Amino acid sequence: MKKEKGFILLELIIVLFLMAIILGLSTLLFTNLLPSQKLNATAREVSATLREARSLAQLHGERQLLTLDLDAKQYGIEGRGARTVPENISLKIVDPFAGEILEGKYQMIFHASGGIEGGTIVLWNAKKAIEIHTDPIVGSVIVK
Repeated sequence: MKKEKGFILLELIIVLFLMAIILGLSTLLFTNLLPSQKLNATAREVSATLREARSLAQLHGERQLLTLDLDAKQYGIEGRGARTVPENISLKIVDPFAGEILEGKYQMIFHASGGIEGGTIVLWNAKKAIEIHTDPIVGSVIVK
């Protein structure tokens, strides 16, 4: 009697079952990481926009305005279009003179000398908060 080589149905079912469990667990892991990654990406985009506004002010020798619309959750350099903050991320400004600003429009002014007039931008979601600090004299942008 000759023995057939190959898999039996039970072995295939067990392998498919184990693959389904692994796929399900990996999906849960990635869905938990996604909100944190969106927050990090948004903070990088906002800080890059701040640096772009500073560079444009120095390059053209004239001030640039960055407008943050806290109600619409949008931000952008004047005359260059606006970007939207994702739905599950909140936004506020901590102004050195006005305190916390949670609504309305807020403008940051970038001077040709490299200085910045404006406060700290705070982005947060349910798990984490990120602050984007600007140096008013040097014009550096620091993400914490």
